[in-house]
Amino acid sequence: MNTLLDGTSNLFLLIAILLVIGVITTKFSSRLGLPSLVFYIIVGMILSHFIYYDNTHLTQLFGILALVVILFEGGMQSNWRQTRKVIKPSLSLATLGVLVTTVVIGICAKYILQVSWLEGFLFGAIVGSTDAAAVFAVIGTKNVKRKLASTLEAESGTNDPMAVFLTISFIALIQNPATNLVGITLSFFWQMGIGLLLGMAMGKLTVWSINKINLDSSGLYPILALGFAILTYSLTSLLNASGFLAVYAMAVLVGNSELTFRHSIFRFNEGFAWMMQILMFILLGLLVFPNQLLNIFWQGVLLSLILMLIARPIGVFLSTIKMGFNLNEKIFISSAGLKGAVPIVLATYPMIAGIENSQLLFNVVFFVVLTSALIQGASITPLANLLRLSNGEKIQSPHSLELVSMGKSASEILEIQVKENAAVIGKSLFEIKLPKHTLITAIIRNESVLTPGGKTQLKQGDILYVLAPKSKRKQVQHVFLGNIEESN
Repeated sequence: MNTLLDGTSNLFLLIAILLVIGVITTKFSSRLGLPSLVFYIIVGMILSHFIYYDNTHLTQLFGILALVVILFEGGMQSNWRQTRKVIKPSLSLATLGVLVTTVVIGICAKYILQVSWLEGFLFGAIVGSTDAAAVFAVIGTKNVKRKLASTLEAESGTNDPMAVFLTISFIALIQNPATNLVGITLSFFWQMGIGLLLGMAMGKLTVWSINKINLDSSGLYPILALGFAILTYSLTSLLNASGFLAVYAMAVLVGNSELTFRHSIFRFNEGFAWMMQILMFILLGLLVFPNQLLNIFWQGVLLSLILMLIARPIGVFLSTIKMGFNLNEKIFISSAGLKGAVPIVLATYPMIAGIENSQLLFNVVFFVVLTSALIQGASITPLANLLRLSNGEKIQSPHSLELVSMGKSASEILEIQVKENAAVIGKSLFEIKLPKHTLITAIIRNESVLTPGGKTQLKQGDILYVLAPKSKRKQVQHVFLGNIEESN
């Protein structure tokens, strides 16, 4: 009994240490301008000297769950109005761009790693996509032009399905060269089409459920939302469609809809996604032994340089022809193709499938991800400044408003931003006619929190927190979001 308790205590102690170290390294990463995943991976590699770990099945399972959580959180943060403007180039990058990158780097890998053609293309498929966790974490903290940020975020959220499809297809061809190529092609359209449709349907169901259900605790709503995300992935995967694409589509729809307890859902998933990211990268770091990386040092460096300087740019330039990007913007998109957890998780697929050179591929993939994060992650800000694609330092308000709702209350607090041409701009609060039982509780202007009074005049950009009956939500929004033309 004591032995069992000691083992459990040691495991809990290890998890606690990993989480604390993970949070602390995030602080260092922001100061050094490096993606935090680099530090998480290094922590895992250091721990591999003291802890022997080689469970690829568990790593793959945890990695997929973590990616679902990260895609859900990233998708909810996406602004559909901005994403819609760049949906064409984003999808082109996520499909044609990944395919071109796969072919170019696959040809190089065949000769550099001395593997078969199919194994070379398998390597290309594994490293062909950008990583949502890395891109969301790095681009989200940089004040690059909104068009570019939206393109990169949408690409990283939608290119995982293409990478997964190509990886599984090449494994199938390696195991059975007689695999029907027509069947593989039809499978692609099935996976993408059903994944997108089911994701949108589950998104609408999620929004309806959250807004209609009346739970006793506000803390249950984030769990309900996350449960729907995991349900979306699992149902889609059971239909042999793309679960990752379904989750991202579902998350974008949910994040851009009106939700009860919106802030609680967003804050919970933001924190949970960070925790999953920390544990996932450390776990992936444990799976690699540093001495094995030394054995493929020159191959890893050469393939990393080819991927960053040749394969990725060719994929970007070909997939964004006549899509409104100038030369500087294409160069920036090419350089911001960060690799992260997705390639490493995909590299476990050949290991589990028993592919001959799977360990070699895994080690080289790991090396490529590490160098990509170090070089591309650190160079994003200087390159954006050099290419004049940055809007300066990103301003983040130091204020936050914690909203607490009580049980089955029929009221809620709405967050509304006064936008350009809104009819309420310049009006004092006593001039604005609000629905019955509606109260403006706080106004955030620039970096200050204002206590609203009858003579307080509203300005463009003001963020209002309005206490209102749930049944009056649309009426309240129309009052503050209606434009001047509508009011006349």
